[in-house]
Amino acid sequence: MKRQQLVAAPVETERANSDKPLAKTRKSAKKRAEIVLVATQIINRRSYALATMTGIAAELGLRDATLYYYFPSKQALAYACHVNSLERFELLLEKADAMGETGLDKLRRFIRGLLEDGELYGSQLYFGDYSYLGDAERAEVDAWLKRLEQFLEAFLIEGVTDESMVPCDTSLVVQLIIGMLIWLSKWVPTTENVTVDRLMGAIGVASLDGLAHKP
Repeated sequence: MKRQQLVAAPVETERANSDKPLAKTRKSAKKRAEIVLVATQIINRRSYALATMTGIAAELGLRDATLYYYFPSKQALAYACHVNSLERFELLLEKADAMGETGLDKLRRFIRGLLEDGELYGSQLYFGDYSYLGDAERAEVDAWLKRLEQFLEAFLIEGVTDESMVPCDTSLVVQLIIGMLIWLSKWVPTTENVTVDRLMGAIGVASLDGLAHKP
């Protein structure tokens, strides 16, 4: 149930203004959630340009016409995937912020949470390119990403202030962290025998241990 709610919520929002009866919209939420989940993995694996509605429909065992009933175009489906991924990202930041004790602890919790979320629900959509969206959708994603970047940088600023992290250029470090997380969404699903614990160990050696304040 938790999984369905997590992946379905943004798609439900997208359909809220449709001319379909509300009851029918609710009834089909599970299928839309499944479509978004599968489409995200296909776009990450093949790229937006090479992913096709026919291929996505085939992966889901649907006819093309059924897929177009839920999403009128590949662009609309990709936008729903972005919204879903951004909502998941933001939820994980909020959870880490609420549960973490120091800035470094919040950062660790967020990164682990992101990896665990990807293991449970599939990786989030690659944020490195969304040029294929319409102007309004690109502007919305831009603004959302900027807000999430600031949220994440606040963990770094807090860590420097509470001395759980060494002094650093937080505006630059947050870009490096985001870059790492963006590529993980594309790399991890194609690599065998990668676990959350192995990834956290590698990320610790590569970045988190360097940020940690040494008594």
